Amino acid sequence: MMLRLNEGHARGFRLARQRLVRPAPLGALPGVAGATAIQHSPPGSAAQSLHVRLDGLTPEHVSAALTRDKTLAQVWSLRGAPHVMGVADVGVFTTGLLPDDEDSCRHFIQGAERHLAAFGLSASAAVQHTLEALGPALDGRALTKDELGVALAEQVTTRVPETRQGPWEEPDGLGRNTHGQSLVRYALYVAGLYGTVCFVPEGPGAARFALTEQWLGAPAPAWDLRLARAELLRRYLRCHAPATLREFAAWSGVSPAYASRSWELLAGELTEVRYRDTPAWVLSADTDLLADPPQATGVRLLPPYDPYLATQDRTGLLPGPASRRKVWRTVGNPGVVLVDGEIAGLWRPRKQGRRLTLRVEPFAPLSPTAKADINDAADALAPFRGAATATVTLDP
Repeated sequence: MMLRLNEGHARGFRLARQRLVRPAPLGALPGVAGATAIQHSPPGSAAQSLHVRLDGLTPEHVSAALTRDKTLAQVWSLRGAPHVMGVADVGVFTTGLLPDDEDSCRHFIQGAERHLAAFGLSASAAVQHTLEALGPALDGRALTKDELGVALAEQVTTRVPETRQGPWEEPDGLGRNTHGQSLVRYALYVAGLYGTVCFVPEGPGAARFALTEQWLGAPAPAWDLRLARAELLRRYLRCHAPATLREFAAWSGVSPAYASRSWELLAGELTEVRYRDTPAWVLSADTDLLADPPQATGVRLLPPYDPYLATQDRTGLLPGPASRRKVWRTVGNPGVVLVDGEIAGLWRPRKQGRRLTLRVEPFAPLSPTAKADINDAADALAPFRGAATATVTLDP
């Protein structure tokens, strides 16, 4: 008989797998970061997401893992956004996304069509030129994205003289960029999936980029292309099932056709279920946990773009359409308040000096216990936002 699941099953499973029911021990930091990868935009958000998943985590632990121990790395990954993960998992979230044809390459860098047409280049060729220029442009240096765009454009036009026949050095209206600089910056989102470039953890000022091998002192572990694609889908389903192929495509940023080819790699490991009376898929090994997930208790303050909120099944997380519009905005998403596993409201920060104020907008009246727990969670969050103390204000 086909397994039938509802929103409660889905939420409970996702919360458990994403360490939002029972936090992991501190030593599990790289593994927790690598379970689904942690988006790091806006800057600082990855540490906040990790904080609610690991017992006793401090900002210093995250900083040390990124800069001293280098057990974590930050790279371009899902949806072309910067993500933090364990170094051992970099290949899953880079190689596992590598386009395998021109259409999938263009899909990953949507918006580059005008620039590609100006030089008669395919997306694949632009990526290849940019990839070949990365080593000479970055060798021994850490550059901002603007600086890297300039250096890459200079390298490409030297290596590919025919680009001079177009408006390579002419302004294109995108900030201060020339057409050539914008094109290599588009291509960089895919070139970065080869694992050659990583973010150097930011200090004051703009984020910087370096060659991965030079920053880590060794290449990140390599993954076979097919194995990485299969593993990426496994990790998605372990944390976001029940799900569909199109939801996987939207979560990862790949085209539906590319997602379908990845899906075929796991055909023998998948089970079809009925989720809200429609077909969906889960890993066969996960059916028992999905049928009887644990109950989450307590309060968690999830930052904007937390992995839990990256699921495309937004109705399953939050039934009310008006509330969903407040959580998932075009820009400027708020954080969310989880109370006993349910999204119970929003939070927005304001920082003055070393004091953090969280304005909480509940979707329904909160119990005295929940209010007290939110205050405690805000105090624990304060160091991750550069504050010493925190105050909570509740909207009516």
